[in-house]
Amino acid sequence: MSKIEMHPVESSNLESVGYDENENILQVKFLKKRSGKIYQYKDVPKMVYNEMISASSVGSYFQKYIRPVYHYREV
Repeated sequence: MSKIEMHPVESSNLESVGYDENENILQVKFLKKRSGKIYQYKDVPKMVYNEMISASSVGSYFQKYIRPVYHYREV
């Protein structure tokens, strides 16, 4: 798997996000004040990623529609 390019986001929880279209993997990095950890969520449709990054609150979208739905692992 190739390295996922990360993009900064305005959020009180997340520092940056990235997406691998070939593998349908969403990668999120939490702010250092939260944990600073990086997680990958698998089988996330591109549409869901696009909705998240264009949401009025990226963190709220993530908490509601991604975190409880998709399998993840820490990287």
